[in-house]
Amino acid sequence: MADQSSSPRRYYARPRVCYFCVEKIDKIDYKNVELLRRYLTEDAKIKGRKQTGTCAKHQRQLARAIKRARILALLPFVAEVKVR
Repeated sequence: MADQSSSPRRYYARPRVCYFCVEKIDKIDYKNVELLRRYLTEDAKIKGRKQTGTCAKHQRQLARAIKRARILALLPFVAEVKVR
């Protein structure tokens, strides 16, 4: 076993800041697909606020923009299924 004479390391979660507040983005554009993809999981689900660090106001705008992009087929509703 490793020497544990020193105290165990503790994990401190640093507070996440809202990207949209920092960049002073008022409205999230549904046509900016590269930006919206950052907030989707591999399964094409919308990531939550705790995961992304967005504030409530921008999370609502983000969800609305992603849903609009999905309707216009800019983003997928579900991820592609790999068939063997």
